[in-house]
Amino acid sequence: MDLIIDIFNYSLVAILIGICGTWIFLIKSMTDSFRLTPYLDKFKNTSKTNPKVSIILPARNEEEFIGKCLDSLIKQDYENYEIIVIDDSSEDSTGEIISEYAKKNPKIIPVSAKPKPEGWIGKNWACMEGYKKATGELLLFTDADTKHAQNVITLAVSHLNTFSLDALSAIPKMATFDFWTNITLPMISTFLHTRFSALNVNNPKKKTGYFFGSFFILKKSTYEEIGMHEGVKQEIIEDGALGKKVKELGYKIKMVRAEHLIEAVWARDKVTLWNALKRLMVPLYLQSGKIAIGIFFAIVFLLFAPFPIFASSVALSVETISAKMLCVTSAVTSILIYIGAIVEVKIGLGLKLRYALFAPLGSLVVVLGFLSGLLQAKRTSAVTWRGRSYSMKDHSQSSISV
Repeated sequence: MDLIIDIFNYSLVAILIGICGTWIFLIKSMTDSFRLTPYLDKFKNTSKTNPKVSIILPARNEEEFIGKCLDSLIKQDYENYEIIVIDDSSEDSTGEIISEYAKKNPKIIPVSAKPKPEGWIGKNWACMEGYKKATGELLLFTDADTKHAQNVITLAVSHLNTFSLDALSAIPKMATFDFWTNITLPMISTFLHTRFSALNVNNPKKKTGYFFGSFFILKKSTYEEIGMHEGVKQEIIEDGALGKKVKELGYKIKMVRAEHLIEAVWARDKVTLWNALKRLMVPLYLQSGKIAIGIFFAIVFLLFAPFPIFASSVALSVETISAKMLCVTSAVTSILIYIGAIVEVKIGLGLKLRYALFAPLGSLVVVLGFLSGLLQAKRTSAVTWRGRSYSMKDHSQSSISV
């Protein structure tokens, strides 16, 4: 029996050593990403043209946020632009708010989206409805819960022109409103600095390409050539799918930091947080169930397992060499997870340090949310977003590749 326990302990020690190495890599990737990713407003401007920009702003049940977003867009110092605001069958006062703003400002073009056709995700359909009204050479897609600095369009256009880009996306500051989002978002964000790092997006030798849905601008011709939102009509993470297409088809894409210029909302409360976590796992499962399950267990060990292993090893107080090694390796791994959370909280998200202390609880929420996504991936209401439920079982997803 003692031999079996020793074998089990040593196996966990080997796994934890691998996790330690992974976290060292993650922390390095995070610091490199913060240090090396270019800023939207730090470049030598050589742009000499001011092409018309069509801002495409889909909105569904956004009465709490749409006014603040429009206020920030109306005050832009760029002159040659229009704001196409699409009411996507809202069930609150969003449509009325849009109409009132349109009466007061000629730059605002209100659009009432036709009923969503079968096979479309709502936001994707609303974006297509907005595109049909666009007259600009450049298209800027943003979300109704996003706020923009006064010079952000000027900077984006100048950046696009100066570097001869086809598309540009900006990393926003993530606004958070509740405890659960504050402790969970740092644990999710740590992974964005590896495969989905802006450094990989900006490297033409890497296949990584995606957009932040809260702010991406691209040439109208590029948008049309990649198939528009019609080409990603079934994608629940449509911004990721569009960015991936731009990169795969050889267009020049760049991602920049703009946390001091753009503020977006990732989750508004614990319900939208839960749905956001499920929304990340569903595309993976629909591509390959076996690989998605493997990724899930890898996340369990990377984010959460070291904490209960350490707590158990301390509580049992076993004096064998294998038990002591297990205690030490789980302690070191837990410390590395905390370091990653602290770096993300303070540098990446600008949150209060105390939220990093809840890393074990935040990790558990992530794990449970991902598990829920796996279990519901093929159900009728696999994903709920902005008051709509979607069954994804017959739709392949390519926004996040396994």
